[in-house]
Amino acid sequence: MRRSARFAIRKTLRYAIIIFVILSLNFMIPRMMPGSPVIALLGETAGEADPDVVARIEAEYGLDKSMSEQYVIYLNSLAHFNLGYSFEKRTRVGELITDRMFWTMVLVLPSVLIGSLAALLVGSVAGYRRGKRFDKVATGILITIMAAPGFLVSMLAIKVFAFYLDWFPLGNMTSGGKEGLELVLDVMYHYALPVTILSCMVMASKFLVVRGSVTQILHEDFIFVARSRGYRERRIASHHVMRNVLPQFISMLALSLGFAVEGALIIEIVFSFNGMGTLLYDAVLSRDYPVMQGCFLTLAVFVLLANFLADLLYGWADPRIRDAAEKEAGA
Repeated sequence: MRRSARFAIRKTLRYAIIIFVILSLNFMIPRMMPGSPVIALLGETAGEADPDVVARIEAEYGLDKSMSEQYVIYLNSLAHFNLGYSFEKRTRVGELITDRMFWTMVLVLPSVLIGSLAALLVGSVAGYRRGKRFDKVATGILITIMAAPGFLVSMLAIKVFAFYLDWFPLGNMTSGGKEGLELVLDVMYHYALPVTILSCMVMASKFLVVRGSVTQILHEDFIFVARSRGYRERRIASHHVMRNVLPQFISMLALSLGFAVEGALIIEIVFSFNGMGTLLYDAVLSRDYPVMQGCFLTLAVFVLLANFLADLLYGWADPRIRDAAEKEAGA
């Protein structure tokens, strides 16, 4: 077996163990929350409900069984690719997530791409111009964005750009009553401000790392040697600096997917988008265990797959990492 194959298998086994731990936590955490799904379903009449009615509802949803029995049923359902049935919405969790995940990805993927490329560009320029005006202004603005809560940035953006300036809609994914190309353009118009906000958040989370990496690389001996040979700064930047920044940037790109999904959930709630954010928010309020489990599991698997891909690309981008991992695997 080739070393690269052993490297991939070892990574796969490691992620399989992580997924098992996630499944267990995914089952326990919703049930550790205060409150009961039955009380949430009954609403204001829960205090006056007949105990027999409560017991019948608990039996209908399997909540009368012990935790160990519920855990076995949960794992068995996942083994059959069944995420369960929503207590509140009375439909399959898989169908809910499939419908909502699309709109979340419409928000996340462009934001990650735009924000990452912007961080690479602005961070590189700031690293080259360390201590100058551009570096100080960019660092101050992006640190402020990174430190501010996502919901606060979203609400300020809505107030300024949607309410006062009236450049963008206040919320929702579409205006309604449109079809075809008009619908696509209308969705793009409604998503413009949220994508911009999330892109800025992604950019802020990567900027300092890229800037610090560029600054550190510029002080390496091989950069001094390249300059002493008369290489132009453009060639040094593209062939020496960026090639050394790229492996770390790829790793951050995968990690930013998890950060972006987290930020997207908050932005969706602020902008009233029917994505994973509002689905998870409603599920938490109603203690809808299957929906919470399905949402958490989907997001966790999505982030793990992105990190798994980043591990493989990291080794491809930096052969030193791959060779070290393969030697370790072959030991």
